[in-house]
Amino acid sequence: MSIKNFRTQARQDRPHESFSPEINFLMSPSDRRRVAYWLLACAALVFAIVVVGGITRLTRSGLSIVEWQPLIGVLPPLSEAHWQELFARYRETPEFRLVNFDMDLEGFKGIFWWEYIHRLLARGIGLVFLLPFLYFLFRGTVRGRLAWQLGGIFLLGALQGAMGWVMVKSGLIDDPRVDPMRLTAHLGLALAIFAAELWIALELLAPRSAPLKRGAVALPALVFLMALSGGMVAGLRAGAAYNTFPLMNGHFVPPEILLLEPWWDNFLHNMATVQFVHRGFFWLLALLVPLAWWRYRALPAAHFLMATFVLQASLGIATLLAGVPVALGAAHQGGAVLVLAAALWTAHSVRAAPAFAHARAAA
Repeated sequence: MSIKNFRTQARQDRPHESFSPEINFLMSPSDRRRVAYWLLACAALVFAIVVVGGITRLTRSGLSIVEWQPLIGVLPPLSEAHWQELFARYRETPEFRLVNFDMDLEGFKGIFWWEYIHRLLARGIGLVFLLPFLYFLFRGTVRGRLAWQLGGIFLLGALQGAMGWVMVKSGLIDDPRVDPMRLTAHLGLALAIFAAELWIALELLAPRSAPLKRGAVALPALVFLMALSGGMVAGLRAGAAYNTFPLMNGHFVPPEILLLEPWWDNFLHNMATVQFVHRGFFWLLALLVPLAWWRYRALPAAHFLMATFVLQASLGIATLLAGVPVALGAAHQGGAVLVLAAALWTAHSVRAAPAFAHARAAA
């Protein structure tokens, strides 16, 4: 039987998988599970690095390592002389001269370790993805479109590492803080990698029963955009400037929202505008998430979506009112990843459960 006829017969024998990626028909159930569990583990590591990245940013540790050494940088300082050398390089940066001018070696070690852990975890994630990927390729477990999709994720990871260094370099020149847009791009790539890994894993574990509709991606897309707007808020440190809720320092729309010229520059450099946009996404999701939960309440994913959104909203408000402490700020950043995961799971579950689809049709 030819491959084409095999696929046609598979669709006839298993109509609930008729819209699944073609690779699903060429993989055994056990292979699909193995690849899916590996991708879920990779996604969990991406979640961890997003949280660690939030801690690194909030503790102002990101500029403590002034060089990008993908191989040599794996080893931490092993001698007092090496510590002194690294500290001397840090003392040449704008951050030390303008912000941490009174920092001693012990203080430097405190911020160094967070950035070191962040970079070491990034290297570990690369290996955890690449080595099994090469193994699956060599064994022929993954091929065709799935192989290309996974290769694309690896390229996104490489781009993510490069963007991380481009981001750090922006804070080593004159202004002792990283460029907000580069920070947001760095976060956005991490979220894109997480979303791709999770989605493919869901496709392998629960082949879908209906084609993806535009409306299905609307909620995950809004969550993604809200997270990006949060990256801009973090980059401009706008949370400290407007730390009241639900009003922004007594205003629903702050009067300085269009203070800069040209007008579009406000969305990049105006703290009032950036935080107003972030809150706008929040209020929109505060309307849409309960509606989605009510419509899809027969699905476990819908309950997870509602729970994670309520948790994330609570964390966001608490972080704001408390003046953005490290623990709450990092938890809020991690919460955005959980809401994105819940939105993706819900979108996939709507078309992956035949019973739900039939129930909706009957209604």
